[in-house]
Amino acid sequence: MTKHPTRTVVLCSGGLDSTTCLALAKDRGDEVFALSFDYGQRHRVELDAAQRIVKHFNIRQHCITSITLPNPKTNALTDCNLEVPAHQPNTEAIPITYVPGRNTLFLAYALSFAESIQAQRIMIGCSHVDYSGYPDCRPDYIQAFEQVARLAVPEGIQGQPIHIEAPLMHLSKSDTIALGHSLGVDYSMTISCYRATSQNPACGTCDSCQLRLKGFEAFYSAQSN
Repeated sequence: MTKHPTRTVVLCSGGLDSTTCLALAKDRGDEVFALSFDYGQRHRVELDAAQRIVKHFNIRQHCITSITLPNPKTNALTDCNLEVPAHQPNTEAIPITYVPGRNTLFLAYALSFAESIQAQRIMIGCSHVDYSGYPDCRPDYIQAFEQVARLAVPEGIQGQPIHIEAPLMHLSKSDTIALGHSLGVDYSMTISCYRATSQNPACGTCDSCQLRLKGFEAFYSAQSN
């Protein structure tokens, strides 16, 4: 009997982490379906990057879906009247760039999509090592959502659940870059900046830019030693 490749839905924002996930799923031979979201983010140019990346990896299907948030004025990523703050490395406060329920909305949609195409996995680029302190990027959250998937989907209660994978969860940004580098990822295709525009894809000072920059610095430092 011919063994069919595992079907995996990869959440693809156009950023560094999700692109690494996409490369990882492709490298292990999965049949990959990319899923991106337009949720009114001010850095919507990341979706252009996602389209370039998906085309580069020759992904069979790329779905870009629009989500209307109940209240977009709660955070600086969807309310342009709020200032995106500069990186603050020594604070434990959840930043104003946290979008309420974002990963829950993304994963719920991804679960429905995965079920409809009989995919076995959903992959998301969460990490709780170098990240902005968002509560929906923690291991406990991913484990809890996998339990939701197990209970919500017919295949799950029949013993064949859709697995939620977060392969970067315990990796630093430099480790993620090292992984992507080993897979041949061209990170110049990606956009991570919270203030990104088509004219200025990286501000260099926001949380996401700083985590990315420090990750590359650590990666190249390790390479030179």
